[in-house]
Amino acid sequence: MTYAYLFKYIIIGDTGVGKSCLLLQFTDKRFQPVHDLTIGVEFGARMVNIDGKQIKLQIWDTAGQESFRSITRSYYRGAAGALLVYDITRRETFNHLTSWLEDARQHSSSNMVIMLIGNKSDLESRRDVKREEGEAFAREHGLIFMETSAKTACNVEEANGIKIGPQQSISTSLGPSASQQNCRDLGSDAGCC
Repeated sequence: MTYAYLFKYIIIGDTGVGKSCLLLQFTDKRFQPVHDLTIGVEFGARMVNIDGKQIKLQIWDTAGQESFRSITRSYYRGAAGALLVYDITRRETFNHLTSWLEDARQHSSSNMVIMLIGNKSDLESRRDVKREEGEAFAREHGLIFMETSAKTACNVEEANGIKIGPQQSISTSLGPSASQQNCRDLGSDAGCC
């Protein structure tokens, strides 16, 4: 299938924050509660039609383990954007954001857009990182911020640069739509995503 534009971006962050589940929800519109650890990198793609033009979104889901960091670094090359993901129920994943951000900025082009994603917003009752903390980190580092849930699909389209509405369009900055969904506690099930 031919396309007018190709946007490549990567998903980075600690192991178990739901990166693979976000990819699966975006590309296949499904949730898999149990997911194997990513070894190296996984790839997903989706075609979208915006204003009559076919656009291919190429998404690279990277392994979160330290042992794969050197492999992950090569995937920054040519990426228009990155989703930097942490788990709102695990403080340590938030504490590691600075290291991931330094890595991203060191190995990517200076104009790569980075969006900070607080994932697992469906687990509000288990929240360990306040939304305001995510917003403050994003503001301090010049990032776009959004909370998502791979389980309920809340804000997954928006986090992947798709604006849903009468004028559906892809954001040039891979950023969220003006009206982000408010993802509420829809269950307290444990899960990877």
